[in-house]
Amino acid sequence: MRIKDNMILEGKRALVTGGAVRIGKAITQALQAAGAEVVVQYRNSEAEATVLSPFTVQADLQSIEEYSRLIEEAGPLDILINNASIFTKDTLADSTPERIQREFQINLFAPMELTRIFAIQAGQGAIVNLLDRRIRSNDTTCAPYLITKKGLAEFTKLAALEYAPKIRINAVAPGPILPPPGSHAESARELAGNIPLEALPSLESIAEATLFLLQAKAITGQIIYVDGGQHLLGNGV
Repeated sequence: MRIKDNMILEGKRALVTGGAVRIGKAITQALQAAGAEVVVQYRNSEAEATVLSPFTVQADLQSIEEYSRLIEEAGPLDILINNASIFTKDTLADSTPERIQREFQINLFAPMELTRIFAIQAGQGAIVNLLDRRIRSNDTTCAPYLITKKGLAEFTKLAALEYAPKIRINAVAPGPILPPPGSHAESARELAGNIPLEALPSLESIAEATLFLLQAKAITGQIIYVDGGQHLLGNGV
């Protein structure tokens, strides 16, 4: 059954923003294993990107002027994965206009505009946005970041409706995945907070959820939480 499902992605061309490291790298590799041709967008991770794929595009998602060029150079596309994001642990009181603008530009405005340009170029296809399980809570320790991810969640549903039936748009909301450098697995799990399933989700599980949404032809406007059930706790993490 897995081989048959993978054939849906065979020969498709995908763009993964931030596709050279961490979650983006896992998604890139999963798409390649499924037979897709993957274009990796990077800002600074050129060495990592070129090792992963012969198809790479350097682009700074802080710059609005880069969006059209990115889609044009990456295309023609069948799939868009809006993975690139930045995280600043700022309360509203501690944040600055410059940091807020940067997070909104990369985490929300870039996926919105890339989606619009993708729809013009591709005409049909599938998009997956990467969110965060925190969208089900009100974590004041990273307020600007959380607002951008909540906004992207709402955009996912709105865009899914607008671009149906030709483009399906879904999202994956990961929980705590990668432990801090040098930490042990058990200490990383403790730092992650309460997890009902008592296990950190893996990079592979995020990639699997992404591929599932790309292949599920009757699903759009949905968010899959891959977080061990942590989103069910709201602020009680």
